[in-house]
Amino acid sequence: AGACRSDEIYCTKGRYSMKGFLDYQPGDTILHHMNPLAKLIMAVAICVGCFATGSLVMVAALVLLSLGLGALGGIFRRAVRTLTAVAKFSSILFVLQIFFVREGAHLIDLPLGIYITDTGLRFSLLICLRLIGATLPLTIMLQLTQLSDLTGELVRLGMPYRYAFALTTAVRFIPVLSGEMGAIIEAQTARGVELDGNILRKIRLLVPLCVPLLVGCVQRIEGSAISAELRGFNLRTSKTGARRFRLQKFDLISLAICAIIVVACVLV
Repeated sequence: AGACRSDEIYCTKGRYSMKGFLDYQPGDTILHHMNPLAKLIMAVAICVGCFATGSLVMVAALVLLSLGLGALGGIFRRAVRTLTAVAKFSSILFVLQIFFVREGAHLIDLPLGIYITDTGLRFSLLICLRLIGATLPLTIMLQLTQLSDLTGELVRLGMPYRYAFALTTAVRFIPVLSGEMGAIIEAQTARGVELDGNILRKIRLLVPLCVPLLVGCVQRIEGSAISAELRGFNLRTSKTGARRFRLQKFDLISLAICAIIVVACVLV
């Protein structure tokens, strides 16, 4: 399929998965220059709005708003790929939920006493849209924000540095561990391990692969801890940040729009 860049779809033996979808994407857009805390509040506000409203139209509008933010930040294609990946996972929840909700009028009657109701259909769609709407803005925010800047702003907000560092490090390690797991799977495939087949067989084969991943994590944690100590981890304070961000006009406008969105979602 050809070589894939780190910001493209990760290809391996005909299977596709997202690689590096939380990596920072440099740019010169207005979202890149926003205050990291303002971007975080904006993403959280959209997530809260998705769960505060019971309207399918409103949640769908928030998903479209997130895609619009991705286009404004110059990462529209990555946002669409993230949406597609989350939608695939959401489809599993949709199938599970739609058969377990027994309330409402019957729409489709199936064998073995199984049926689909209008309430079940609406509830399943709402769950899937909420999952997509809560995931998309956070991933977009992380792709447009350097984690070191976010850490500095959280510390200046009053959060202890070790907690802010742990939070952003956990986010930073997600794509790293995903890449390592992909490398382990490729190594096992090259050795003749067949990972294709039914889901139970895949789970049985993937569980042993977690051992080298855990060993690599422990080694990486030890190296990171030594590196942090050498760089004066315990000496960090709210005044030692390399960059400082002030709330600009666009930040204030964004926060006001977020407040309007949350209120509208609560009322609808």
